[in-house]
Amino acid sequence: MVFMPLNFLLVWLVGLLSIGILGGGIYILYEWYEGELVGTSYLIGGLAMVLWSLGGRFISLPLLRRQGADEPKLMRTGTVQRLPRPDGSVLHVEFYGPEDGQPIILSHGWGPNSAVWYYAKRQLSDRFRVIVWDLPGLGKSTRPKNNDYSVEKYARDLEAVVASAGDKPVILLGHSMGGMINLTFCRLFPEHLGRRVAGLILADTTYTNPLKTSILSSVLPKLQKPLLEPLLYLTMLLSPLFWLMTWLSYLNGSLHISVEISGFKGTETRGQLDFAAFLSALGSPGVLARGTLAMFNFEETTTLPTINVPVLVVCGATDIATKPVASDRMKAELPQAELVTIKPGGHMVLMEKNQLFSEVVSAFCAKCG
Repeated sequence: MVFMPLNFLLVWLVGLLSIGILGGGIYILYEWYEGELVGTSYLIGGLAMVLWSLGGRFISLPLLRRQGADEPKLMRTGTVQRLPRPDGSVLHVEFYGPEDGQPIILSHGWGPNSAVWYYAKRQLSDRFRVIVWDLPGLGKSTRPKNNDYSVEKYARDLEAVVASAGDKPVILLGHSMGGMINLTFCRLFPEHLGRRVAGLILADTTYTNPLKTSILSSVLPKLQKPLLEPLLYLTMLLSPLFWLMTWLSYLNGSLHISVEISGFKGTETRGQLDFAAFLSALGSPGVLARGTLAMFNFEETTTLPTINVPVLVVCGATDIATKPVASDRMKAELPQAELVTIKPGGHMVLMEKNQLFSEVVSAFCAKCG
């Protein structure tokens, strides 16, 4: 799952629910032990609440989804480079596929890390030079010492990754916040377009503050200042507690429900759903909160008409994190754009519809190359 503002609210809610159920179960067991609650029904109820809090996913997952033939996993088998940055962060970059192949740089969304590209690495690296990197603060890339998690900072980091790709012009593929980073890169480094960058792929992303292009776009922007920003600052302050809440919600399976609602459309496998939830739980809540705050300042509408390279816009037909209307707007504003809508598909089509996603990407990259 990608930690967009709408997902942030869902994670907060399921985390509070998880803490409440575990705490309630422990309280019932304690009161039963003290004799304040009499009867085996209280013992059974308290035990059930505690056991569900610590292992409910083992019951809910088999009921919710089927097992797939190729389930994603933490695969990091490529050649690795470590790129130090002026702000003290170090970028973890992995290279897959033939060294002389067309380079494709994959930038993941906010929340998971580059392991989310499990299928793309396997399905594209037979003919392309696939390059993935962890955004600083996530995965194996270290945090910036100045706590700068702005989209501009990541766009400058992306330039360093482009420089590591060799002499061939690259294709930039960004999912969700990764697509936002690509657009900001185009504004900050227009001289690279057509020379170092042959094309862009923008997958389930937006061109403006994501609150304005989510399913609750009529409400969320009004809640940004009075509700969302205070909750994000509170998350930074209470990061260890919020991390506990997130892991509890992963263990009991409630995080999977929020991931299902915000990212998938019901055709994903059991392993895909669990893997997306697991990657969501790995990220530090304090880091995720800072990056989400930075996204509120994102605005690249005027950048779209200036991008003079071919662009492929890909979106899930029923994505609620970044509605397809955002992709329609980008297709209309970009000078050389084509739009592919994947049905059925949500925010995580790169995983749920991975084979079709890779075919679309491969066809575009072959044409650009």
